[in-house]
Amino acid sequence: MQLTPQRTQIIQAIDGASQVILQVSQKIHSHPELGYAETYASGLLAETLEGFGFQVERGFAGLPTSFCARKSGGKGPRVAFLAEYDALPGIGHGCGHNIIATTALAAGIGLGALVEKLNGEVWVMGTPAEETDGGKVVMVQRGVFDGVDAALMVHPHEGNFIRTESLAMDAIEVSYYGKPAHAATAPWEGKNALDAIILLFNNLNALRQQIQPDARLHGIIVEGGKAPNIIPDFAQGRFYVRARQRSYLNELGEKFKACAQAAADATGTRVETANYENSFDDMVNNMTIAERLVAYLTQALSSGSFARAPENFGSVDMGNVSHRLPAVHVLVDIANGMKLIPHTAEFCAAANSEYAEQAILRSGKALALTGYDLLTEEEFLTKARQEFKESLG
Repeated sequence: MQLTPQRTQIIQAIDGASQVILQVSQKIHSHPELGYAETYASGLLAETLEGFGFQVERGFAGLPTSFCARKSGGKGPRVAFLAEYDALPGIGHGCGHNIIATTALAAGIGLGALVEKLNGEVWVMGTPAEETDGGKVVMVQRGVFDGVDAALMVHPHEGNFIRTESLAMDAIEVSYYGKPAHAATAPWEGKNALDAIILLFNNLNALRQQIQPDARLHGIIVEGGKAPNIIPDFAQGRFYVRARQRSYLNELGEKFKACAQAAADATGTRVETANYENSFDDMVNNMTIAERLVAYLTQALSSGSFARAPENFGSVDMGNVSHRLPAVHVLVDIANGMKLIPHTAEFCAAANSEYAEQAILRSGKALALTGYDLLTEEEFLTKARQEFKESLG
């Protein structure tokens, strides 16, 4: 990739701010906060961006720990770099969201260094609670991405991958209502809600043989009764139902509810189902943008080679964004040859390593350079938009 004077200026801006960027990563890593409670991380990122000339709106989209930092050179395309910064209970930053946050910060600083000379606008968006409720889902629903032309982010992983093959996901809570009775004296007078939920698990186990290989059904019992000598009149489970595509997930969701109803019919109980978290869509990878981003990483920034996608991946709320506009969720290596599984203490330690810090700076530069191309190359942005339309059918 040819580095023109403008692209070199982007790299120099990030290099000049590297100490600040890495200190922010270290501070967020050492101060883990759960979703919608990330007051320290969101405040630190917002203050840092203000220091680099961004106009920052806190509490963006009505979410207290969200923000939107803007810097503009006038009317033109709008590129957004998305930051995540929530942690995991008991593990801390075992998914490396301190890295996601600071690659977005670095990208904003880099592109922001010259955006005022361009026709266009750069946003750094703080998106809370990815691990739980999915802050991006709420932000999509509230229309904050409607004026954005492209949304970019990277995610730390074991190895480099150009695509994220995430699963669409529904979080379904199932509640059974029965009738209590003495379990020894008159059990025939009761209607056992715990039996119903156990039957639901058995029904789902039978269903698994007939579902597509990329689908997942898994859950837990959160309430199963009060005492062994009382027929449980209430039982509740929470489940994640996942599939590679939203269309098949919707079909699978109906089968799940049929399993739940069958268990109620068999036990004489009443069943209710409800979503207890926001639903995630599958990730629609915009390869036009992803390939440019990876070209910068491999050809200009010495990041090593990229494979297509990991064999298995979970669900991300970036999927919902990718159904609204061209978006990428590229995976970058922080393992440095080690076996590294997300949501573990080992991943948390790797997310604060010197190797991860190199990935932050490289990825921030690649994001900023790709954002620059989207603002300045009309043909590139048009191609990304066309791919997006075709990807959604």
